[in-house]
Amino acid sequence: MSPATRRVLLQAALAFGLGLPGAAAFAASAGPTELRIGFQKSAINLLIVKQQGWLEKRYPNTRVSWIEFPAGPQLLEALAVGGLEFGLTGDTPPVFAQAAGKDLAYVGVEPAKPFSSAILVKPDAPLKTLADLKGRRVALQKGSSAHYLLVQALKQVGLTFKDVHPVYLPPSDARAAFERGSVDAWVIWDPYYAATELAIRPRVLATGKGLTSNNSFYLASPALAQQHPQVVSGLLEELTRADAYLQTHKREVAQFVSDFSGLSLATVHLFISRRPPSPVRPLTPQVVSEQQQVADAFHALGLVPRRVQVADVVWQPGATLAAQRVGAR
Repeated sequence: MSPATRRVLLQAALAFGLGLPGAAAFAASAGPTELRIGFQKSAINLLIVKQQGWLEKRYPNTRVSWIEFPAGPQLLEALAVGGLEFGLTGDTPPVFAQAAGKDLAYVGVEPAKPFSSAILVKPDAPLKTLADLKGRRVALQKGSSAHYLLVQALKQVGLTFKDVHPVYLPPSDARAAFERGSVDAWVIWDPYYAATELAIRPRVLATGKGLTSNNSFYLASPALAQQHPQVVSGLLEELTRADAYLQTHKREVAQFVSDFSGLSLATVHLFISRRPPSPVRPLTPQVVSEQQQVADAFHALGLVPRRVQVADVVWQPGATLAAQRVGAR
């Protein structure tokens, strides 16, 4: 982590969690002039907040923009170059971003969704087990949660990432390659997984169960965490409100998501059925430990250039000065 990022997170934690000079000024802030939020089709909580207009009502002096991305790596690239202030990704994109020296802050997490990702083969494929992936062409989004699922799945059967031929493609291109037989398998997440499941009835070699927690993380720019920590907390509150709304309005939400995304209503219902209740909370030590395992796995394989310490870029709004100094060492 760069010294600038460490300083930003320290200042954010102090301003939010301590009664020090400057804290009142942060709390009194009405919000940033602009808040650009990145989302994917899988970001149900963000989609509900967008559709309900809750942020616009909560921060009337802030211009809120919503930008869709096909996957987490592209979203975090926009965050790194100043094109976003906030967004949601799976577990792997932040690891690759941090290892590449990009500034970011983990500010929230949704509960694990191990059944929302899978390794797929076509119905008539000769591949029957994970071990059969050896020497095969496997489509996936590089640096995505699917990347980690594949690493863990291969490890479970005594293979390594070098035993397959990865074909790095974004989801839409990967599905086309999968359907025409240009690749032997595809590692993908919902709702792309649900849409393909209903369309062509692929066989599932594995889901994330027993392999990966498949955590979903909310990331913010260090500048947002430093200058508007109360807005970050407000975002987490609205996202948790959105999840509670989903639990009592599933039909309404499914119809909205279908209309917005172009996905069939059946696809959205299947996608939502695999999604547990997902209130948003700051990261716990257990979640940080799970995420460190993701980072260590990619470093051990030589897929990221350096070992990173996930805890270095975790937002801790209630931290004391002493605790924050220990974490920054």
